[in-house]
Parts: sequence; structure tokens; C-alpha cells
Amino acid sequence: MTAVTEAATATRTLTYAEAVREALAQAMTADERVFLLGEDIGTYGGAFGVTGDLVHSFGAERVRDTPISELGIVGAAVGAALAGMRPVVEIQFSDFTAQAMDQIANQAAKIHFMLGGAANVPLVLRAPGGSGTGAAAQHSQSLEAWFAHVPGLKVVMPSTPADAKALLLAAIDDPNPVVVLEHKLLYKERGPVPEAGTRARLGETAVRRTGEDLTIVATGVMVSRALEAADQLAGQGIQASVLDPRTLSPLDDGTIVNSVVTTGRALLVQEAPKTAGFMAEVAARIGESRAFGHLRAPIGRLCGLDVPIPYAPQLERAAVPQVADIVREAGELVRRW
Repeated sequence: MTAVTEAATATRTLTYAEAVREALAQAMTADERVFLLGEDIGTYGGAFGVTGDLVHSFGAERVRDTPISELGIVGAAVGAALAGMRPVVEIQFSDFTAQAMDQIANQAAKIHFMLGGAANVPLVLRAPGGSGTGAAAQHSQSLEAWFAHVPGLKVVMPSTPADAKALLLAAIDDPNPVVVLEHKLLYKERGPVPEAGTRARLGETAVRRTGEDLTIVATGVMVSRALEAADQLAGQGIQASVLDPRTLSPLDDGTIVNSVVTTGRALLVQEAPKTAGFMAEVAARIGESRAFGHLRAPIGRLCGLDVPIPYAPQLERAAVPQVADIVREAGELVRRW
């Protein structure tokens, strides 16, 4: 697939949360089949304030507060999708999808295939994930590898406000289920966002920065950390490309392979634990591709520790990659090889 290079076409600055809310409002205005459901998304405006005052604009029938039952919420959304609606589910914390995995992985993801294409499940599941808020082990996980492993699910991880809007709109348009994982630390980040309902094609890697010495592939909040690290590396004479897959499934590995062919080195950065993480899949794709013959160094993975996320702030930071860690690992990869 063709890579996407960012273009400064927006004239406004919004937070990531505002961009998500605008996407929801535009989708609901354009299509009366789109409705929202989740815990405390109505009058309260969502656990992280993302849905805001949408209930006042669209009413309680289309911004539906639900009981505390993730299994029931997703089950209702699957049924609504099969009946022709386009539900957008908000799960308060991505960790709580564990309560609904049967509906997500065995129902929503499978029905289109099990019925021979006779039915579709146009369902979007939004879930905030990641560490950094002191929410401890049961509210801070990065679970993208769970969902990317399930055939029938598309998995999206926006890293900028513009992509938060454009990818969510594309997910709502999709005829089958899409899981949108939003990092909690990004909700307050600001950036340019087009007013128009521009869609980003699912399955296109964004090239955030180009350099000839190594390729850094990062997801979610790690994209901004990788870009900050790349600035510091430039001061050391090391020029890094930074690639943001944006869609984990389907994955645009062609853009990643092309970059590694050029640089000969790859550092893959994720917040999730290393063992069986998504970046292991990216490493395998590189190793199985024409990029293998161009590698000048072993493929590097910089990941979270294989531990539950701690509550103590200093331990929480130590459990996941920080900017200094990316600078150190990238510098060593270039200088050693």
C-alpha cells in the first residue's frame, strides 16, 4: 500500500479528545443509524470527557448510558449492527474488554464469515488504553496484540488529533467491526484537525519523519516519544525515520519494509510488554521480506517490561519506554552496527 505523508491542511487546533468528539458528532449528523452506547457517556460526558455534551445535541436515545456490563454493552451493539444500525461502543478502560471478549472475538469478528458474507457487523469499539495516569495494573494495559490476533477485526491506534478524527470516521464507515484504541495520555494533546469529515484509509502507515540511519516504528503514545527522541538523535548526528502504522490490522508492512531497505536498521517501539507483543509481528514481517538482505544490524525491539503496570509513579514510568530509552537504544543500534 502507499504510505501517507502528513500535510498541514488544517486551520484549527483541537485536542485529541475534541477531535474524537467532532468525528462522532459529524458521523451522527450525517447518518441517523449511528448511535453511541457505554457507561457514563451521556450526562457525565464519558470517563475521560470525550463524549462531552453530545447527549444534549442528539438526545438520550442516541447517546445511551448503559448498565455496568461490558458483555451486555457489546452484545447489544452486535445485535444492533446486525439489525442495520451503526453502533459506536465506548468501553471506559480497554482492560474491561476482557469482560466482553466472547462478544468481540467470537461474535462480532466471526459472524460475517460464518454466514458466508450474508450479514455485516458495522460496529466500532472505542477503548482508552495505556499507562501514565497512575491507574494501576487493571486500568493501564496496552492490549492491541489481543485484538490484532483475531481474524475479522480491524484494529486502529491513532497517535494524533487529526488521525483520531479521520480514522474514527473511517472506522464508522466500515461494514465490519473496528477496534479503536485511544491512549489516555493523548486526550489532552493538541494538533491541527481539518473541519471537513476527511477519512484516513484504514491500512496505511504514516511517515512522520524521514532519515537515512535507522527506522523507528512506533504506535500510540510512543509515536510522539519517538519523534522527540529523533530530534535528540539528530543532535548526535543520527537521522531517524519515524513510522506510525496507525492501523495494526490490516498492517501496511510495505511502507515499513521500504524504509528498512533504505536505512538498514529497525527499532520497534511499543508500550505493551515484549513477549508476544505486536512489534514481534512487525519484526517477523521485516525478517520475512526483502528488507532482510539489507539489514546492517539485528532488528531491535524496545517494549514495556513483562510485568503488570505498577501504581507507584516512578515504577510506572520504569515499566514502559521513555524518550531517553529510545535515544539510548537507537544510538546503540547505529553505533554498534
